[in-house]
Amino acid sequence: MLDLARDIIGSQPILTAFLAIGVGYLVGQISVAGFSLGVGAVLFVGLAIGAFAPKAQIIGPIGLTGLIMFLYGIGILYGRQFFEGIFGSGQKYNLLALVACLAGLLVALGLGHIFGIKLGHTLGLYAGSMTSTASLQAALDVMKNKDPSIGYSIAYPFGVLGPILCIYFMTQIVKPKFPAKTQRFHMAEISIGSSFAGKKLDELTASILGGVQVTMVRKDGRNFVPTSDTVLAAGDAVLVVAESEEVIAKAAAKLGALEPGRLASDRADLDYIRVFVGKASVVGVPLASLPMPSGYPTHLLHVRRYDADLVPSPDLMLEFGDRVGVLTPPDRKEEIRHHFGDTVKAAAEFSYVSLGLGMVMGVLLGLIPIPIPGVGTVTLGIGGGPLIVALILGKLRRTGPLLWTMPLPANIVLRNFGLAMFLATVGVNAGQPFVRTVAESGFTMLFIGVAVLLTTVFIVLVVGHYVMKIPYDDLVGVTSGATGNPAILVYSTKMAPTERPDIGYAMIFPSMTLVKVIAAQIVGLLATGGTGGG
Repeated sequence: MLDLARDIIGSQPILTAFLAIGVGYLVGQISVAGFSLGVGAVLFVGLAIGAFAPKAQIIGPIGLTGLIMFLYGIGILYGRQFFEGIFGSGQKYNLLALVACLAGLLVALGLGHIFGIKLGHTLGLYAGSMTSTASLQAALDVMKNKDPSIGYSIAYPFGVLGPILCIYFMTQIVKPKFPAKTQRFHMAEISIGSSFAGKKLDELTASILGGVQVTMVRKDGRNFVPTSDTVLAAGDAVLVVAESEEVIAKAAAKLGALEPGRLASDRADLDYIRVFVGKASVVGVPLASLPMPSGYPTHLLHVRRYDADLVPSPDLMLEFGDRVGVLTPPDRKEEIRHHFGDTVKAAAEFSYVSLGLGMVMGVLLGLIPIPIPGVGTVTLGIGGGPLIVALILGKLRRTGPLLWTMPLPANIVLRNFGLAMFLATVGVNAGQPFVRTVAESGFTMLFIGVAVLLTTVFIVLVVGHYVMKIPYDDLVGVTSGATGNPAILVYSTKMAPTERPDIGYAMIFPSMTLVKVIAAQIVGLLATGGTGGG
C-alpha cells in the first residue's frame, strides 16, 4: 500500500503539489500557545512528502509562477505606502533595516565558514531566517542546486517564531502606551447662528471650517446639496462630516449649535443610499475628479472600506468592494446603483489584462543584466523584477483605462495561493536531501539560523528604540518588514494596535526583499567565480 502511494505521488506532480498545499494548510492551523505556522506549514509538509516519495518532483514553472503571484500582490497592495515612505521618516527606517539585514548576512557567512557549512546551505539559512522566498529563489538560481532549499527549511520556523518572541519580550520591557482606536468618520447637524447670516459657504470653509465638509444644507424647510456660493441664513441647518468629534465641536461652537434631527428626518428632497463600488470607471479616480450622474444634485457623503469608515476627501480614490453613501433625490436611486455598479462580487474581481501586462513587464525587468565591477552580472530575477513593477503600478493605481490595483480579498487569495504553490514546490523537491543534511549537521545549521535572526531583530529593536527613538508602533512594523513574514506583522498589530505597524511594514518589506535578493546573488557570484554551483 505504501509503495502504491509512493508511485502515485512520484508520478503525479500536480496531485503532489495540491496534497502538500491541502495538508499543509491543515497543519498550519494547529496553534500552540498562540503560535501557528500558517502557510509556512506547506513547506514542511512538502519536505515530508519528498522524503516519503523519493521520486516526487514538481517540475516546470509551477513554483516560480506562484512566487511571482505572491510578490506581485505584495507590490500592488503596498505600492502607494512604499513610495510615500521612502521620503521623510521612511529613509531612516530603511537605513536601520538595511544595516540589520546586512549584519544578519555577515553573521550567516561568518558562522557558516567557521562550522564548515556549504555556501548554498548558508544562503538558504539566511533566506529562511528572513522568511524571504524571493531570496531563496535568488540563491537557488545562483547556486544551481537544491542546497539553499535545505538551509531555508531548517531556519524558517524560527524565522517566524523568533521575531514574535522578540517583539513580545521587548513590549514587556518597554510597556508602550497607545491611544485607543478612534472612529475616523463623524457626522453632525449644526444650526446656523445670526452672526454668519449672509455668508457664502466657501467663505466659511476658508475661515472656520478647516477639516469639516458641509454635505447638505436645509433652507426654508427643504434639503439640498450646496455649492460653494450657497448663501447661508440664520436658522439654516448644515450636515457636516469630519474625521474627529473635536473638529465638529469647534465648528458648531463657532457657527451656532448642534441640533440633530433637522436634516436626516426629512428625505423628501434628498435621500441616503449605500451602494457597492463595482465599476472600473469609478475606481482609482480621485473623488475630486470622479464623474457623477448629471442633471440632478448628488453628493458622496461616506465611504466604508472593509472595516473602516472614511471621510470622502478630494484625493481619496475608490476601490472595488467599497460601500459609498450617496445623497440623492429619492427617485434617482436606481441610477446611482447603476452608476457605481452596486455588486458585492466586485470585491473578488480584477483586470486580468492588467495582471498579465504587469507580470510580463516584471519578468522582463528581472531579466535585465546589472553589471557590478569585480563581482559579475546580477539581475533582479524572477522575484525582484515583478516586485518593483508591481510597486510602481500600485502607486499609479490606473493608467487611462487600465486599472492596476485589485480588491483586497482578491489580492489576499492571489498572494496566499502563489506562496503556497512556491513553498510546496520547494519542499517536495528538497525532501530527500533535507533528511540527509539534518541528520549530518541539522543542529549546527539551526544554531546559525537563530543567530542570524536574533542579530537582525536585535539591531532593529534595540537601536531603533533606544538610539533612534522610533515610535514603538512604527518600530514593530519596521521589524516585521525587515524579517518579512506576514504572521509577524499580524502579531505586531496586536502588540501595537494602531495602523502604524502596517505602514512600517509597507515601507520596509519591498526594499529589504530587493536587498536580500541582490545580496544573495552577489555572495554566490563572488564565491563561485560567476559560474554558480558548488
